[in-house]
Order: sequence, then structure tokens, then C-alpha cells
Amino acid sequence: MKKTSKRFLSLILSLTLILFTLSAGSAAFSTADTTPRRISVSAKHDGLTKGFCWYTDASTPSQVKIYLDDQDVTKDVVLSEIQSEEWEGSYMHKVTVSGLEGGKTYTYQVGDGNNWSKPGKFVTDDGDDSFGFITISDVHYRAPKEDETPFRGGDFTLRAAVKTIPEAEFFVNCGDFTDDSTNDEWNDYHKAFDELHRALTLVPVTGNHDGFGSYHWFNNMFNLDTSESVQTLNGVNYSFDYGNAHIAVLNTNDLMAMSDAQLKWFRNDMNSTDKDWKIAFMHKSPYSLGKDAKWPDALYLQESFATVCSEVNVDLVMSGHDHQYLRTKPLKNNALAKEGQHGTVYVLAGTAGTKRYQVRPFLSPSFLPAFVPSEFIDALVIQREADYGSWQHEKLQTEVGGCFSTVNIDGGKLELKAYILADEKDADGQDIITQVDCMTIEKKTGQNKISYTGDNTTGLFQYILDLIPSIGNLAKYAFLDWLPKFLLIVPYIIYSSVELGIF
Repeated sequence: MKKTSKRFLSLILSLTLILFTLSAGSAAFSTADTTPRRISVSAKHDGLTKGFCWYTDASTPSQVKIYLDDQDVTKDVVLSEIQSEEWEGSYMHKVTVSGLEGGKTYTYQVGDGNNWSKPGKFVTDDGDDSFGFITISDVHYRAPKEDETPFRGGDFTLRAAVKTIPEAEFFVNCGDFTDDSTNDEWNDYHKAFDELHRALTLVPVTGNHDGFGSYHWFNNMFNLDTSESVQTLNGVNYSFDYGNAHIAVLNTNDLMAMSDAQLKWFRNDMNSTDKDWKIAFMHKSPYSLGKDAKWPDALYLQESFATVCSEVNVDLVMSGHDHQYLRTKPLKNNALAKEGQHGTVYVLAGTAGTKRYQVRPFLSPSFLPAFVPSEFIDALVIQREADYGSWQHEKLQTEVGGCFSTVNIDGGKLELKAYILADEKDADGQDIITQVDCMTIEKKTGQNKISYTGDNTTGLFQYILDLIPSIGNLAKYAFLDWLPKFLLIVPYIIYSSVELGIF
């Protein structure tokens, strides 16, 4: 009897210990490992659809709660494309939310049903022809020095932009979120931009540091519309409508610049809309005086992408990559648009971070269209102190600081302004924000017509077939157009490297 009692008591104690251990382990697991991080809300399809993405350290359900005027309205919206999978040691979650009301400010939380994120917010398109947004680029991870963050002020530049245009409905990042697209860098990026991501919808653009050679990373960091992307290995191309604008996002990692398949997609995409404004975002720029303008991909974009822009009457192209601010006059087929002729304005958006480039005088005019650069460029801002050598331009400015742009559309008027956030604060500790450029485009509305209504998806087999002419076209431009120009400026590059320290 005694032995039986002891055995029974021992069994009870063992079970209690096991249950306690499992309970403690489960509690630690749920509180530490299911906390949502890397949260973003991206533009998707239209102004009434949002793509949510976040990460957890453990495998959990993917849930989103939506609030309107402090009331839980999750049951009134549509949650779809729910996804959860392991990626690089963590778990990626994606949920698409549609069926939202226009012109509303929603709050949200993401989580697993028990553990929820901090609240965030977003606004929806109200359907009228008036809205504004912010553009930044190239925030770049930089190895932090003492008392510095890894992004050295890129987040501060965006905060200054939000102060300047608090009514902005989304912001665009034209690429290079990181330097090497590693887990640590993406974690640091999201720590720096977490509050800003939870305050505004994001339109992300693939940078070469985010996708070139870092396969699948970009598509796994955001919830984007990949239904028509020609490929998602090193970035995503997609488009959406907002207000009276149609916006396309390009991937310039696609075959070093842009494959024929993506050019075809872009042409069809812009011809499939009757919205008043046609806007494109990309990372690499066709027109620049920075260090990357001397390579074949920039010249190829002038010859290929810019030609399509002229063909389909794109109004505005904004890009990054070369870390200076540059705005062209309206261009048509690589020449100044004639009076009464539709032209495309190209804006190199500068850098929101601290990695800033000087002007390369030897690029003019070899790697710009065959006309006087001072007539072609309408604004040029160098974001660092520099000796500009032989470069002369009446609209050149020098501003040491991070750059951001604001775009406001009101019916048939588009206004773009560019600003520099100084690296230093004023005597009262306040931000010094200087406007360095302003441009207005006015047009008649209701003029664009739909001329393409077909299937604009690209199958894998078709993409592979299109690689042959794509590589051929790129090689043709590289050897017949780029190489002769590059060889002509090699002596100037050597001189510049030795005497000015500028390559």
C-alpha cells in the first residue's frame, strides 16, 4: 500500500513537473517569439486595397484587425491571399485587405489572434482628383559609428517630409533600403522606420542593393501585386491606380536594367489606363551626372525605357541610384519636347541618407543626350560639399543633407517640390528644411484613352524566350553605343580619379 502510494505520488509530481515545464516553455515561446516585426502596409491594386507584411520568429497564424473610428470592422472587409512561410530563419506573413471604404483613416494591428502589434494607420483613396505623396530614395544601411544609427538619418529625412506634407497619403522609396540585403540589415531598417511604416502606406521600389544577387529578398519583404510581374527573383514590377493617376513601379535589376518582357509590360500597362496622370517609379535613372551614369545600363535605359515613355505619354518618372537631385526639362525621344508636344519629366530623387555623390564633369555631354546639358537640365542639387571642377550650370545648388520630394496632384495640375534636410539643426535644435526645387505641370484632363485591353501577364516560357532579344539589344547598345563613348572619356576618368578623387 505504501509502495503504491509512493508510486502514485511520484507519478503526480512528475506529471506536474512536466506540465509546468511545458507551460513555462509555451509562455516564453508565445511572448518572445510571436511578436510581429518588420511590419509594412503597401499599395496594392488600387487605393482601396492594402498589402500587409510582417515577420515573427515562430510559426503562427496570420491575422489582421481593422478599426474605423475605434470600432473593430474586420468583419466588414475582405481578408485574402493569406500566407505564412519560413524565410531565412524567420516566418513571413502576408495578408491582403480589400473592401475598404474610400476617404477613410483606418487603424490596424497584425498578429496571431493572441499577440498583436502596436496599432498602425493608413488612409484610403477618396476617389477625387486631389492627393499628395512623398518620395525618398537610397536610405542605405551604413555601418554605424558611435552615437549613430545604421541609417544615419534616412529616417529623420522621412520624418521631416511628413512634417512638410502631413496630408501625404503614401510614400515612395525608390530603392536601396539596405546595402547587402541581409537579415541584420533588414531588421535594422525596420527598427529605424517602424513608426513611419505604421503611419503611412509604402510604395517600395527594388534597388540594386535590395535585389541584385539577393534573390527573393525584395518580394519577401513586402506584400505586392505580383500578378503581372515578369519575374520576382530579383525584384517586382507592378502598378496601381490612385486618384486620377496610374502609377507603375519598375524593376531595374531585370537583366541589369530592363528586359524586353518588362518593357512590353510597361507599354501595355500604360496603354491600359485612361487616368489623367501617368507616373513611373524606378531605381536606376536614365539621366544623371553621378558616378553610375557612365555604365551601359543607364545609357540602355535612355535608349529603351525612355523611348517607351515618349510613346505612351508618361508625365513623370522618378528614380534613385545616383545620389544627387536632378530634374530634366520635358523630353521626347531623348530630345527636348517641342512647344505643344507632350514631354516626360525625369527626376533623380537624390538620397535621403548620407552616401552622396559629386558631379562627374566628364559625363557631359558624352553620356547625356546630344544637346547642351544646360538646356536639358532644369535643376541640379549636389548634397555634399564638393569641388565641381569644370562643371558649370546656372541652376546648380549645393546643399549638405538628405533629400526628399513631395508631389501634389489636383485635377490637371501636378506640383513637385524638392527639399533638403540639413545635417545640422538650428540654434533652437529644430530641423533646417530648405526647398531646393519646384516644378509644375498643367494639362487638360480626360484626354487619355485606353488602347490596350489584353492579357498583360508574362509566362516563364515567354520570359525565357524574350531573354534572347533582350540580351541582343543590351549587347548592341553596349558595344556600338556605350563602349565608344566610354573609351573617349577614359583619359578624363583617369585625370578625375587622380586629381579630384572622383571616379
